[in-house]
Amino acid sequence: MTDKNQPDKPEKIRVLIVDYNVETREKTRSLLAQEKDLEVAGVARNGREAIDLAQDIQPDVVVLDVNTPDMDEIAITEAICRRVPFAQVLILAVQVDPNYMRRAMLAGARDFIVKPPMPDELRSAVYRAGGLAQERRASSLRVLPQASLFAEPTKPIPTIRGKIIQVYGPKGGVGTTTIATNLALALHTPQTKTVLVDSNLQYGDVAVFLNEVGYRSIIDLAPRVNDLDQDVVSSVITHHDSSGLDLMAAPNRPEMAEKVTGEEFYKVLQYLRRVYSYIIVDSPPALNEITLSVLDAMDVIILVVTQEIPSIKNSRLFLSVMDGLHIPRQRLLFVMNRYDRLIALSPEKVGENLKQEMACVIPSDFRTAIKSENQGNPFILTNPEEPLSKAIFQLSDQVKDRLNTLSTADGAQLKIFQK
Repeated sequence: MTDKNQPDKPEKIRVLIVDYNVETREKTRSLLAQEKDLEVAGVARNGREAIDLAQDIQPDVVVLDVNTPDMDEIAITEAICRRVPFAQVLILAVQVDPNYMRRAMLAGARDFIVKPPMPDELRSAVYRAGGLAQERRASSLRVLPQASLFAEPTKPIPTIRGKIIQVYGPKGGVGTTTIATNLALALHTPQTKTVLVDSNLQYGDVAVFLNEVGYRSIIDLAPRVNDLDQDVVSSVITHHDSSGLDLMAAPNRPEMAEKVTGEEFYKVLQYLRRVYSYIIVDSPPALNEITLSVLDAMDVIILVVTQEIPSIKNSRLFLSVMDGLHIPRQRLLFVMNRYDRLIALSPEKVGENLKQEMACVIPSDFRTAIKSENQGNPFILTNPEEPLSKAIFQLSDQVKDRLNTLSTADGAQLKIFQK
């Protein structure tokens, strides 16, 4: 006999199975029905039936096979997620290519499973998705009371507030990606987890510099920027195994860049602050809305210049832009890249001309840099004792010192306002 005083058991995860093939549909149903914490709340043969049924039964998880005859599975996913916002859609497909995955994630798909799925793989995926769905459903039903001294304590807000470092050169080809990649590796430690973000959404090369393939990108997060969580963000992060550095790659096709707004990019950066100590953003030269959104979010900007008149001229223009936007010069680290002693335009002369102190000088070493880029092995890992690497370590120290100075200044300012 059941004790009525016992606490309620956790609610079962409700599953909707969508599959036109009777045999595979029943096989999936039978497999999931064996799990005591799962409930197969409904089965559908096609897209229309699935959408109507989802609205009626409000499933936590939808297991969707791609062989539905009446509708494209991406359209089904989009329609279900619009009607049941907390539902998590798992798509079963014979093969999953990156472009398809991107389109499906934009529609709201949670995960992809190659069919025929292994039983353990399918069960695990359903449990993961179901747990997330129930959390989201609970939060959507929760009524937030007005602040009260007697209110129940809320979930603690993460104390970490990572720092955003933007690496920017107002002229193309000055080496921002090289600096951003190696600087991210210099800053990354087990205690200071770092992510490298490619904001050149048309022609970003950060993944190439690390010999990685970014199958997913910020494109996949854009539709969800108001509902980000650790699982969603982790699904688009590429992990560099040899160093432990995380990477958010650029889209695989230039035309996809138009699908992300500056506001969406800004919100993703703000979420990353909660997870990483340092967020290094490699920016393209164009002052588009993405670059400006990073400029609005950054804590420190590294302005990269070379010993070329066009680069110096563009740097002067950008400094004027900073002044016009009322961005304090304290947030700027001026860096000369590819310094050659034989060229008359010395760091001191350039700094004096632009009335901006040169924070760091990175020597010219094309052989090491180009070999590093072509092999996808950053030189700070392969040649840490080279002058090129030592300059990057010096830059990382400059970044940390400047951030500490800014934090101290901000704290002092806060105390003044609190008086």
